[in-house]
Amino acid sequence: MAFVELDGLTKRYGSLTVVDAVDLAIEKGTLVCLLGPSGCGKTTTLRLIAGFVQPSDGRIRVGGRVISSPGASEPPEARNMSMIFQSYALWPHMTVFENVAYGLKLRRLGREDVRTRVGRILQATRLAELAERYPAELSGGQQQRVSLARALVVEPETLLLDEPLSNLDANLREEMRFEIRRLHDEFRYTTVYVTHDQTEAMTAADMIVVMNRGAVEQAGTPEEIYQRPRSKFVAQFIGGTNVFSGRRVGADAVDCGGGLVLRCGGGDFATGAETAVSVRHHDVRLARQRPPGEDTNWAAGQVVRQVYLGSHRDYLLSTSGGDTVRAIAPVDVAIPAGEQVWLHCPPDTCRALAL
Repeated sequence: MAFVELDGLTKRYGSLTVVDAVDLAIEKGTLVCLLGPSGCGKTTTLRLIAGFVQPSDGRIRVGGRVISSPGASEPPEARNMSMIFQSYALWPHMTVFENVAYGLKLRRLGREDVRTRVGRILQATRLAELAERYPAELSGGQQQRVSLARALVVEPETLLLDEPLSNLDANLREEMRFEIRRLHDEFRYTTVYVTHDQTEAMTAADMIVVMNRGAVEQAGTPEEIYQRPRSKFVAQFIGGTNVFSGRRVGADAVDCGGGLVLRCGGGDFATGAETAVSVRHHDVRLARQRPPGEDTNWAAGQVVRQVYLGSHRDYLLSTSGGDTVRAIAPVDVAIPAGEQVWLHCPPDTCRALAL
């Protein structure tokens, strides 16, 4: 049995369904990221787990006990969960030590026990030297670590994080992604992490749950989600990809029009004749000439834009069939805008998608 279970979890506000019959099983000690665009229902799902919002239908179980159902839910303070919000919500008049110790004092732990546990968590979060500073004297990354330390020190059954890195600049955000993963590996709390940043999710998560319009679109490991997307939405949301629409011909090929036929090395075709194919930006190959005798998975095109980005060149191309294609190429592939070009999508990089 999974440790956290969402069974048909639904939340409606009038006629608007914000969370739509979500089923999810989270194993103990796993870090799960709820990933999706704004308005997809991920934060409402987190708030339902926390007990701040009551479900319209469905149930939430933790450790086998029902903690939420319509009309019968445990209050947040009875759930043994810690939640970290977008804002750090630190007490400005308290030192780092006092902020971290606050939850333990509410639980009436003895002074020595508080000192021991806070000291241990400050060492783990690399804050021991900052214990006597006030929040205003800390950087954004340090304040975020204080927020994490305060959540972890009470030893919750479940840790909930709502866009915890959104207020940090790019460099700090990158650093804190790895810090959150390091702390998870050390403490192994069952963690549900909400983000709209795919890099955050790929870095931190054991399992990614992609949400769209209140429902789970796909769940799996970062590698499964990236390498084997099941829908057009997941393919486009996780990593850069080109999606070609067309008609299935034969066992493994799609006629995309304009002379482009793509043979697919994997994926699931739509049940009808119309289907789609995903090709990642970095999998598109560019050539000035097409090898003689090769037709499938090749298309004629023109360079619309080419940008040098140091480690690679970013191309925008138009095909003779009217498709717009992005391609990432090595820096030594330098084809000016306006020139004709051939695009090759190797079959093993083409993935069929159910529409």
